[in-house]
Amino acid sequence: MNTDLVKRDKVEAGACSSSRYDKAKSVVTMSSSVLSVRTIRDPNKEKRTATGLSLNPFNGHKVAVAYSCLGFQRAHKNMSFDSYIWNTENSSKPEITLNPVSPLICLEYNPKNMHILVGGSYNGQIGYWDTRSGSKPVQMSATEHSHRDPVYKVIWLQSRRICTETFSASTDGQVLLWDIRKMSEPNKRLVLDPSGKGDRNNALGAVSMDFENTMDKFLVGTEQGVVVSCSRKLETPNKPIVRTYHGHRGPIYALQRNPFYPKNFLTVADFTARIWSEEVSDSSIMTTKNHKTSLLDGCWSPVRPAVFFTVKMDGTLDVWDFLLNRKDPALSFKVCDEALYSIRVEKNNHLVCCGSQLGTVKVLRMSPNLFSLGKDEMVLASEVFERETRREKLLQSKYRERNEMKQSCSKEDEGGEEDKDEMMARVEREFFEIVELEKKKMEDEMQD
Repeated sequence: MNTDLVKRDKVEAGACSSSRYDKAKSVVTMSSSVLSVRTIRDPNKEKRTATGLSLNPFNGHKVAVAYSCLGFQRAHKNMSFDSYIWNTENSSKPEITLNPVSPLICLEYNPKNMHILVGGSYNGQIGYWDTRSGSKPVQMSATEHSHRDPVYKVIWLQSRRICTETFSASTDGQVLLWDIRKMSEPNKRLVLDPSGKGDRNNALGAVSMDFENTMDKFLVGTEQGVVVSCSRKLETPNKPIVRTYHGHRGPIYALQRNPFYPKNFLTVADFTARIWSEEVSDSSIMTTKNHKTSLLDGCWSPVRPAVFFTVKMDGTLDVWDFLLNRKDPALSFKVCDEALYSIRVEKNNHLVCCGSQLGTVKVLRMSPNLFSLGKDEMVLASEVFERETRREKLLQSKYRERNEMKQSCSKEDEGGEEDKDEMMARVEREFFEIVELEKKKMEDEMQD
C-alpha cells in the first residue's frame, strides 16, 4: 500500500472531510502549558530505572513506582530490590516500602481496593501486596509455575464487587491468568504462538497488554512489533488468538484502548505512535511522524478522547491532539536529560507522572485546557475514528482489487504468450509445408 497511486487515493478519500477538520481545530483555543511541581528520586545509591508507575485510584496523590534494571546481567551486585509508594505532595521520603524477592518491573493498584497492589518481577514471579500488612508480599507465585522471563505487564480483571484476578505477560511468550487468593499456580495459560499450536519455541514475546471488561478480547503487544488480539477465555477448541495487527518494527512498549471508544487502541513502539481500529488489521488508521529518537511509553488522556501522551528516549514528553494536528504534538516538554521509560496521568489534579532511566519521577501539572473536554469533542473524535476506519477499509479493498487485477493480467499475459507460441508454430508449419509443396512442384516441372 505504498504506491503513489494508493497514496493519491488516500488523499482523495480524505478530502471530503477537510471541512470537519476545520471545525475540529476550534476545540481548543487556549495555549497549552506544563509546570514541573515535584521531583521524586530513588533513595538508593545504586540508581535503577523507574520501569512502572501506578496511581492510586482513590487517592491521586499516591503513586507506586517499580524500580529495576532492564539491562541483562548489568545490575550492580549492591542494587536494592525495593520499590516504593510515594505521596506526590511530599516527596522527601517514601510512604511505604515494598520488598519483593526480585526487582519489580511493573506494579498495578487494585481498582476496587486502595491497599492492594500486584507486581511482576524480573525473575518471572508474580506477587501481591496489602499495604496494611507491611512491606512483604502477601503471596508470591511458585517459581516452577511462573514465567521464565521478566514480567513486563500485569493488569487487573475488574468485577462488580471484588477484583482478585489478574493477567501477567512476559517475553517468555506466555500470558497467565492468576487469582491472588491462590497463587500457587495460574488458573489459565496462553502461549502466544500465532499458529495456534501452543509451541513456546514459536511464541511471540509479550511486552505490553490491555483489557477492557466490556469486550471479550484482550490485546497483547509483542517484542516482534505485532499486536495479538486474544480471546478472554484463553481456551481451546476455540482458538485463543483471534487476530494479529502488523505495523511496528520493534517492541510495542505501550498498548491501551481508548477509554471512550475501546474499539480503537493506541500503540507506542520504534519511532512512532499509532492508532488502530479493531476492524482493520492490515494497517493503522492514524500514525504520528517518525521521530529521531525512540518512543518508550504512552497512554490516552482519561478525560479527552482525542488526546494522548508519549515519552521518548531523549527525555521529552509529547502531548498529541489529533483533532488539532497529526504531524506535530500540541505540546512538547523537555522533562529531563535521560530517557523516560514510563508515564501515568491523573485526571482530577491535572497531573502527569514520568519515570526516568535514573529512577527519577517527575510530577508535572498540565494546563486546564488539556484536561477540559471541548465542545462537540466526543462527536468529532468519534467521526474521525469512523472516517479513518472507513478510509483504511476502502484503501485495503482497492489494494486487494489491484493485486487481483495484476495477477489476472499476468495470467492473461501468460496465456497470450502461449497463444502466440502456438500461432508461430502453426505459421512455421504452414511455411515449411508451402516450401515442400513448391519444391515438389519444381521437381515435377523439371522432370517434365
